[in-house]
Amino acid sequence: MSASSWALQQAIFAALSASTDLQALIGARLFDEVPRESAFPYAVIGDDAETNYGTATESGSQHIAAVDVWSRGGGHKESKAIADVVRATLDEAALSPSGQTLVGIRYQGTDFARQTDGETYRATLHFRAVMEPNS
Repeated sequence: MSASSWALQQAIFAALSASTDLQALIGARLFDEVPRESAFPYAVIGDDAETNYGTATESGSQHIAAVDVWSRGGGHKESKAIADVVRATLDEAALSPSGQTLVGIRYQGTDFARQTDGETYRATLHFRAVMEPNS
């Protein structure tokens, strides 16, 4: 596991956990791994990808991180409301990843999907973050 990727995941989790607006919508149901039989709605720290973003003289990493929102609120409305709060919380946030300097985190887009069961809705938000290791 990449130290910078893990540090970013922890910082994202901390920021979302601290959001009272998000807590009002999902309670404490923010997960890295969803417990069996978890109640809806909830959010999950999703998949991510890391690439080298260094230069000839400086180290750096670029991350595309996802947050998944799951809902059974009867249509897309609930998942989109939760996704809006996640976006507002993380877009250009001043995160503090351990051992790293966050150059910036920006919202990239959201995919909305009705699942095959016909009652579950998912929103996957994508964020781009650039980080440099602390000296």
